[in-house]
Amino acid sequence: MVWLGVCSKGVTPLVILDKATIKHARYIQEGLPVALKYENQVFGDDWIFQQDGARPHTYDLTQQWCKGNFPAFIDKDHWSPDSPDLNHLDYSIWDEFVHVINWDKVKSKATLIQELKRAVKNIQEEVVFESCNSWTNRLYRLSTNDFGYLR
Repeated sequence: MVWLGVCSKGVTPLVILDKATIKHARYIQEGLPVALKYENQVFGDDWIFQQDGARPHTYDLTQQWCKGNFPAFIDKDHWSPDSPDLNHLDYSIWDEFVHVINWDKVKSKATLIQELKRAVKNIQEEVVFESCNSWTNRLYRLSTNDFGYLR
């Protein structure tokens, strides 16, 4: 498993979570502090944290941690649980990420991790910016579609 955050200014450092199933405690300990540090460095205290509906994200202790640590946070009760059309990673960044990986170099878990770390640095800034820029339009289109999937 890997964790990655995205915003209009770029992508967070990649977090490799390779030793066990990801549950809320590991997510709180290893993923969320990276998001907090990165976003505070980039935006100061003027930003909103959004995550998808994965179980570690919606767990009560995760929600409490986010409310207590982020300057603003869209909690699970105010976010569509099936929101790939509103998650930059789902509709744009993961695709870009897998295209910059040199799959010929991946021969083992160790080489996969090396390639993931290299590839995240090569995600095109324009792709990140455009995916974030389209967010408001996507939100509007979903609102007019009863928050069903976009086609």
